[in-house]
Amino acid sequence: SFWGKNLQMNGLWNKLQQCADNHFNSILYPKKAKGISKREIFDDNLLEQTFTKIISREKRNNSEKVPDEMQDFINNMLKRDYPILIQPNGMCGAQAKREIAPPLILLAIKTTELNFKNRQAIRRTWGRAGWVKGQRINSSDEEPAGGYVRRVFLLGRESSAEMGIDLSEVLRRENKLYGDILQWDFSDTFFNLTLKDVLFWSWFSQHCGQAAFVLKGDDDVLVNTPKLITYLHQQLNKSQNNNLEEFMVGDVIEAGQPNRELTSKYFIPESFYKGLYPTYAGGGGVVYSGLLARRLHNVSKAVHLFPIDDVYVGMCMRRLNIHPLHHSAFLTLSFLEEGEQCAYHSILLVHKRSPKQLVKLWADMKKTQKQCEDVPLRAAEKEGE
Repeated sequence: SFWGKNLQMNGLWNKLQQCADNHFNSILYPKKAKGISKREIFDDNLLEQTFTKIISREKRNNSEKVPDEMQDFINNMLKRDYPILIQPNGMCGAQAKREIAPPLILLAIKTTELNFKNRQAIRRTWGRAGWVKGQRINSSDEEPAGGYVRRVFLLGRESSAEMGIDLSEVLRRENKLYGDILQWDFSDTFFNLTLKDVLFWSWFSQHCGQAAFVLKGDDDVLVNTPKLITYLHQQLNKSQNNNLEEFMVGDVIEAGQPNRELTSKYFIPESFYKGLYPTYAGGGGVVYSGLLARRLHNVSKAVHLFPIDDVYVGMCMRRLNIHPLHHSAFLTLSFLEEGEQCAYHSILLVHKRSPKQLVKLWADMKKTQKQCEDVPLRAAEKEGE
């Protein structure tokens, strides 16, 4: 398994995590294990000393070239308390003030300051906040129920010097207009996407605890929101036999290997991480319950940050001993049937679509909704191993 006795000890992350595991071992330190405060693990003096010691030793013993982005990540691995610069006008994203019932789902979309076109395309299409009516998944289904949808965009901060423009005031006006911007004061880089998960879980736990589900996605995904609404109602209806505290569904990847190609943006050197990745939901988006979001918030305090966000979520899931569900209606890239008229009525989420494509595909889905309303979803889910 990924964790426990078989956790590799040859990489920097592995060594740091083993130190954290040992330090808060419930057998060795029963008093400390009873309650882990928000800052205790990663601000603890002993762990800071251990971090410094291991970093220094690795630098002396390892001649492997580490890219600047990885070095920046390593230098800031212990820091995860970043102040909020902008947050939604409502307590839980767009449309929060107008609802008369708790939201069925909160759409939490990772974006950047410059990607205004992506945000607008989402607002105009699948990411509309408010009441959304469900759509039948199978022809035998009863009239589908609906649910309240809320929306929030997750951002860090980009360098105004590098961009040549300061967008902070523009973002404040955007948030005043739409009420859906959540921005923290950290550098918005690829390796810092993990911070958006960790900080979002904290914010969600404080402000959005009543939301039944979360869709965490990139700003270039297309989501079949009406069918997702129906799918989530199905999960609620069978929750007596299916514990929602463990519910996560997406495009699940098992026994993934770190990318050792130096030119890849996913490059992870062996000196940093050794071994296979845990089972995780990859691609452009994943859905999990609000109950699980709070559990992820708590367990993340005991898991060192990792530069690949989806893998880090998988690490937290493994720490909870939970396996995500794989569903073929969550697609990372293209799919064979996409040229067919009703193809996009058979999916829940697909990755890598431009703002123009989002608008066009959504309009096409609306036009064909009547004749395609009984098209079933692609296959079904199965539990990851």
